[in-house]
Amino acid sequence: MPLSLPKYSLGVGDRFAQQGKAQLQACVMAAERGVTVIPVWNKSNREHTIIGSDPCSTRKEADEAVRALNWQLPYFVDADHIGLDTMERFVEPCDFFTIDVADQIGNPAHASSVERLLKGHPELLGNLSIPGVRRRFETSRDCLQRIANKFLRAIEEAARIYHKIEDRKGAGNFIPEVSIDETDSPQTPVELLVILAAIADHGIPIQTIAPRFTGRFNKGIDYVGNLEEFRTQFGDDIAGIAYAVERYGLPKNLKLSVHSGSDKFSIYRPIREAMKEFDAGVHLKTAGTTWLEELIGLAETGGDGLELAKEIYSEAYSHLDELCAPYAAVIDIDPAKLPTPEELKHWSSQQFVSALRHDPRNPTYNSSIRQLLHVGFKVAAKMGDRYIRLLRSVEETVAKNVTANLFKRHIEPLFLGA
Repeated sequence: MPLSLPKYSLGVGDRFAQQGKAQLQACVMAAERGVTVIPVWNKSNREHTIIGSDPCSTRKEADEAVRALNWQLPYFVDADHIGLDTMERFVEPCDFFTIDVADQIGNPAHASSVERLLKGHPELLGNLSIPGVRRRFETSRDCLQRIANKFLRAIEEAARIYHKIEDRKGAGNFIPEVSIDETDSPQTPVELLVILAAIADHGIPIQTIAPRFTGRFNKGIDYVGNLEEFRTQFGDDIAGIAYAVERYGLPKNLKLSVHSGSDKFSIYRPIREAMKEFDAGVHLKTAGTTWLEELIGLAETGGDGLELAKEIYSEAYSHLDELCAPYAAVIDIDPAKLPTPEELKHWSSQQFVSALRHDPRNPTYNSSIRQLLHVGFKVAAKMGDRYIRLLRSVEETVAKNVTANLFKRHIEPLFLGA
């Protein structure tokens, strides 16, 4: 039977592959409350390169967690943000592939490919009505050509990647996602429909798609943007997917994937309400939030754990520009709000934890510190076994924080409505 991603799923990133059981425990707690949330362990090639790890280590972590907790439901390991040049080492251990074609968006497609798409989809031209979308759209041939020229080359690249994976693993033996979120502006309902039509034409049976949403999805902090605009777009995207599934024969479980979805507390209610209205699912992808809970757990224990957390901050502060450069589009750090290492070294455990833990109600919470440390995992990676040994020595405290963060701050508000 082909692999199928259930309705609700949670991408769980684990930089150092130490928190698999604690992450899975949050899904166990959801199941105990009557809601199935499927874990998908995700880690990108860039993260593996920085850490010095291999995709097989993510598979090993996931399998061990599942055995330890006797998890009887599906689970997956995601080759996160892969392309043709990075997919090879992910093929064997992974069964979920996030195909990232952002670098092809905007590259003009061949005129013959554009013409073939337009001829194959006359329903997209003229007066277009999508059930569930309040607006109607008038689409001209020039409009559709512009959309095709922006996105079709990316979809063709996604098809090459998908079929190469399919040749190796076999059809139905992995979950494909196409990621189009790293572009200059959110997709309109018409753009998304053209993208989905092209994906169907190229034989990619995607089960999740990651569009660009309105607003900012900064690393490790809450959503920044107009909530009503987000609510409208999210509902329109779900409606567009439902139309494409019916019209183009895409998989019936196709759903939206929200990248950088951790800690976006203010959008969980609009997402939940849209899922209820349309009877839809969602894949919420999280990553660095677990690494930050490791730091919080270390700091909570005081002593060597607190000193190590302070040392990581000091090094991150000293290499601010270097660490932030790759993430410039998805962080918004105010240097004036960053304490100097000299100031921070006098902080108590409580002060450090309060500044780092994502609790907007706490007046001492510091989003700039949180974002800097979010991208500062490279510092801990350079510590090698020293970081891992200390982390394991306070495993119980760290695990408590990891599980509570995923369950109380993410699963409960999004999937349980608490």
